[in-house]
Amino acid sequence: MKLLKIALLILLLNFVTFSQITIDNFLTDDAKRALNHITEDYIRANVQFLASDLLEGRGTGSRGELLAATYIATQFKLFGLEPGGDNGSYFQKVPLVGITTFPDKEMVIKGKDGIIKARFKYYDEFIAVSGVREKFVSINDADIVFVGYGIVAPEQNWDDYKGVDVSGKILLMLNDDPPATPDEPNLFGGKARTYYGRWTYKYEIAAKKGALGAIIIHTTPSAGYGWNVVQSSWSGEEFELANDTEPKVKLKGWLTEEASKKLVSLAGKNLDELVKSAQSRSFKPVDLGLKLSLNMRVESRELVSQNVVGILRGGDEKLKNEYIVLTSHHDHLGIGKPVNGDSIYNGALDNASGVSALLTIAKAFSELKVKPRRSIMFVALTAEEAGLLGSRYFAQNSPVPVVNIIANINIDGINIWGRTKDVVLIGMEKSTLGDIINEIANKYQNRYAKPDQFPELGMFYRSDQFNFAKVGIPAVFFDNGVEYVGKPEDYGRKVVEEYIRKNYHQPSDEYNDSWVLDGAVEDAKLVFMVTYYLANSDVTPEWKPDSEFKLIREQMLKNR
Repeated sequence: MKLLKIALLILLLNFVTFSQITIDNFLTDDAKRALNHITEDYIRANVQFLASDLLEGRGTGSRGELLAATYIATQFKLFGLEPGGDNGSYFQKVPLVGITTFPDKEMVIKGKDGIIKARFKYYDEFIAVSGVREKFVSINDADIVFVGYGIVAPEQNWDDYKGVDVSGKILLMLNDDPPATPDEPNLFGGKARTYYGRWTYKYEIAAKKGALGAIIIHTTPSAGYGWNVVQSSWSGEEFELANDTEPKVKLKGWLTEEASKKLVSLAGKNLDELVKSAQSRSFKPVDLGLKLSLNMRVESRELVSQNVVGILRGGDEKLKNEYIVLTSHHDHLGIGKPVNGDSIYNGALDNASGVSALLTIAKAFSELKVKPRRSIMFVALTAEEAGLLGSRYFAQNSPVPVVNIIANINIDGINIWGRTKDVVLIGMEKSTLGDIINEIANKYQNRYAKPDQFPELGMFYRSDQFNFAKVGIPAVFFDNGVEYVGKPEDYGRKVVEEYIRKNYHQPSDEYNDSWVLDGAVEDAKLVFMVTYYLANSDVTPEWKPDSEFKLIREQMLKNR
């Protein structure tokens, strides 16, 4: 009886301790010791290996990517993490189809009279890939229709199609969302880009409308990057999930701004005037009276890539079945067209650095002497560069019920330019995760959180946390700050813009010993603290009332 009383007393004390956990007192001496294992040397060493030429750019499904995945799994095993993949392994197999397109060197444009009016050059003026798994795609004299932004958004009372039948036609459309107006400052998120502005949505809606193909007009402001990024990202092998049964357009294309101006001028139109008309709800599709012809030879293959999953099992008998999931993608673009003699797209910042941060945080958690109450899942995802396919597959085939995942924190790149006074959270305004991170940053690092500083790029919809949000899991993309200690006010924006202009999706995204990683260490420690708090607290993150994902989560919890 005496032993039973002691046991009950211990349980009661534990309950009191856990119920009183707050941001002011959650960081134990054990956790503080673990934080010391987050070091610059470990972050640097992992990046150096993952971004080395030996891994050949970690292209999806390549030997180099498999080497990266094997390295990550080995580290997880060294940390004592449980395998969270298939059949007791660290690997969750992701079945894919790879599609490589070899289009004609020229895209031919004719008038209604059948006379050739223009020829556009592949790679320099247009990019085209097949959206279907056919050996040969032939588009002969397909009508071209300008559909503005190509958006159907009932909640915005917006429909660019107006019931016009576009089946079997080629749709020419603008990138991005319609801009806000003085009367509607929050139209399509205001300055921020929504999912409607993403190329993924535009091809999806075109396919649902029965279009033969869709061509997006590229401009650097609307895309957030130059034509060189379109060239490097869309001229190699494209991927889709093997079990994807969604409708597809046969042609997914991009056209430079200058070529687009020339194209619409052939129809007697002015591109600036078309753009202006497309910014109104009253816009209706414009038949350009032009026809497009293009042949594409297509090679497809079935392959299997892998997410890498490791689990730190929680210590609370009940809460160990709830999870915080930390993610970072391990793939990049592989070997591509040489730039200045270099054909290996190493992806050092994007995203060997993020994987290194993930490994470093996992290592710190493995050093804890007392396990947190909830479980923590570390996931290195594949095929992010191929359209967020690894995270999409994981969300659809989670090794644990998605309702048991209380939060996702995604790391896509780290801070390589020094310490900052702030930390930027992509999606901060969508859930209470932003508030929690801001409070912890305030108390333990004398820093503060900010929302997306480049909202026009639509980053929340361009990285892996989006697929977690789509199934209702509160998620945030942990980005580096922009207010650099001891630097001019505009330094942060300048270095990011320079990276996008010079190195993003280019062979020049390579590891450099000159990287300043004290800020990355501070950020990684903040992710550790936030995760540790979420793993122990009775408080769980929630979507905010105006989030587009709130109803999904509520329905999920209702059906639990």
